[in-house]
Amino acid sequence: MARILVTGANGQLGNEMRVIAQRNLQHEFLFTDVSELDICNCIEVQEFMSSHRPDFIVNCAAYTAVTKAESDFEKSLAINRDAVKNLALAAVECGAKVIHVSTDYVFAGDAHLPYTEEQRVNPQTVYGKTKYEGEVALSTTMDDYVILRTSWLYSSFGNNFVKTMIRLGKEKDHLTVVFDQIGDPTYAADLAEAIMTVINAERFVPGTYHFSNEGVCSWYDFAKAIHRLSGITGCNVEPLESKDYPDKTPRPFYSVLNKSRFKRTYGMKIPYWYDSLEKCIDLLKEKDL
Repeated sequence: MARILVTGANGQLGNEMRVIAQRNLQHEFLFTDVSELDICNCIEVQEFMSSHRPDFIVNCAAYTAVTKAESDFEKSLAINRDAVKNLALAAVECGAKVIHVSTDYVFAGDAHLPYTEEQRVNPQTVYGKTKYEGEVALSTTMDDYVILRTSWLYSSFGNNFVKTMIRLGKEKDHLTVVFDQIGDPTYAADLAEAIMTVINAERFVPGTYHFSNEGVCSWYDFAKAIHRLSGITGCNVEPLESKDYPDKTPRPFYSVLNKSRFKRTYGMKIPYWYDSLEKCIDLLKEKDL
């Protein structure tokens, strides 16, 4: 049995960790969000770790508002870098391992083959830069860590592209969605499964890994699939070039991640993005969302 601390427990991934905890009753889970544990407060983190002494820290907390981060650098840095450093320092003190979630935004997004972990990072946004600085803060502070870079995260919990497309598809008869940005949608439930795979593995192998669902698509393809699986037929979705999108904050044109290292090391069979999307939408239908 392991004691597992989950930070950012009220977000998409954190809520999926709550669900998966019910299938891993051999472990003890401590779910916290900012009201229970402010990870930006170094002293508070140290006191919490000293008191609870977790075996694993799963950091699901992040500042993910890509556009807002451009004008909110200090807060983005505090959550995406400094808080990670706080967790790492406390983990060293109590002997915990850290599993930290990062992003495809650490890359420039100008590749034409799936990104491997060895490729040079070149973040183009405040969000990407602060997330990468968080990776560096973790890897230079401790040895027992796993970084999981992911992309295009969605869930039946929280706010995300899937739920937005369903809502707009019901409200509008016409939508435009960018078609020239390519990536891997990632169902947060599958990412939670990947995290538990690391925790339950016979051997913890530290390092940086990529995890997203298998296959690739554009945001336009993704939106069309969401409407198809949701049974939305009254909304016409048309392709849009990125240059015509009103938000000019840079987005990666290509953010496909190579998952070979994670599959080889931890042996997880990763679901195809469309199959996972169907599962998520089935859940949303049950919730009548």
